Amino acid sequence: MKNLLNRKTIRQTVIMAGFTLLFISCGDLTDYDTGQVESALNDSLLSTTETWDVTMTLLEKGYRRISLEGSYAITYEEPERKETQIDGPVYIQIFDSTGTLESEAWSRSAIYHTEEREFELMDSVRVETVTDRQLYSDYLKWQERTDLITSDRFVTIITPRDSISGSGFSGKTDLSSYTIANPRGRLTID
Repeated sequence: MKNLLNRKTIRQTVIMAGFTLLFISCGDLTDYDTGQVESALNDSLLSTTETWDVTMTLLEKGYRRISLEGSYAITYEEPERKETQIDGPVYIQIFDSTGTLESEAWSRSAIYHTEEREFELMDSVRVETVTDRQLYSDYLKWQERTDLITSDRFVTIITPRDSISGSGFSGKTDLSSYTIANPRGRLTID
């Protein structure tokens, strides 16, 4: 893992700090100069980390909750934004509270929001459960705290007995229970 700091930002910060000391020794800073110094210092608060051939594991109560693999990731750490953007192919395994595999997911990219503890999967999303249920969509959000997956986009769910499509999806990660607000398709009643 490489921790990259923007050298230009560091150089600007050092130069601005030098100017600050020069201005302080010569007199008070103007409002403009104060703004420039604050801007340079705020820029230096951005931290990024890049990783190739990503493997990430999230634990909960000592058990593996998520395992993720991707080809590239960049993590942004700012006061107002803490997230990791992952390029794919992305492969995720979701485990239940005892550490048993529950579902697998694939997508072309993903974002992990650290503070919210949620994943966004984007582009060619596919989910398969150990109970042979499948979900297909272009977008899916998984909230770790509630263990729910949601999508406001079109989804298709295929089970061993039937299939359903629509938008406004919300359900459990194992697809044992779900709701589609705007279902579409045909229903045959015998």
